[in-house]
Amino acid sequence: MIDVAHFQIFKFSNFQIEFRIPNHLSCMKILIIEDEKALANSIATYLGNDNYVCELAPTFDIALEKTSLYDYACIILDITLPDGNGLEILKHLKKQNKTDGVLIISAKNSLDDKVQGLKTGADDYLSKPFHLPELAARVEAIIRRKSFSGQSIIEFDEIAVDLDAKQVSVKNKNVDLTRKEYDLLMYFIANKNKVISKGAIAEHLWGDNMDLADNYDFIYAHIKNLRKKLLQVGCPDYIQSVYGMGYKFGIAK
Repeated sequence: MIDVAHFQIFKFSNFQIEFRIPNHLSCMKILIIEDEKALANSIATYLGNDNYVCELAPTFDIALEKTSLYDYACIILDITLPDGNGLEILKHLKKQNKTDGVLIISAKNSLDDKVQGLKTGADDYLSKPFHLPELAARVEAIIRRKSFSGQSIIEFDEIAVDLDAKQVSVKNKNVDLTRKEYDLLMYFIANKNKVISKGAIAEHLWGDNMDLADNYDFIYAHIKNLRKKLLQVGCPDYIQSVYGMGYKFGIAK
């Protein structure tokens, strides 16, 4: 079981956090496009405690580069950036046929801004100031709609995952997974029957911090532990090694 973060109220002047915690729900990466450093770090830390991997983009150019190179489960987007308009990021995503979820956060609260953002491709809109639990709930709702068709319980063959409780079970037997093992399993299920490279797994599990590791031993260890725990409760071995390419999660034929 994964711990749920404690309730917090967001106030602009009270947060001086200068670090972020790279944990994430369902192996989901979040991009926070926000130029106010204290706010961005506060969101990243809160969502990190709620088990997400968060990356920061304080400028329009950095945001454009990251959204061009990587995919995100959800993008938290401030449309008023010092060096560009956040709505142009939305247009870029649409032009590139990207399916990243987008939650706009903005001090602007006019109906025109909200309508324009939603018409341009955003999934939701939240006005500042806001409560961090509400932000997290909206992010999770977007991810659930985008990745799991709005379901609270997802199933893969004999595996069932309760997204609200963050609990995995096989044939009604609970499987006690660490955060990273849970993240890895969710990433596999979201990409079932697809070959996933070791680099992609590392990037999704650790985000910007993946460069801190000089090899993929940590991936092998997490995959080994996940496989062992699933086999122990009578689950078939769904994790297939694809030589020279990576791994595939699926039912062996």
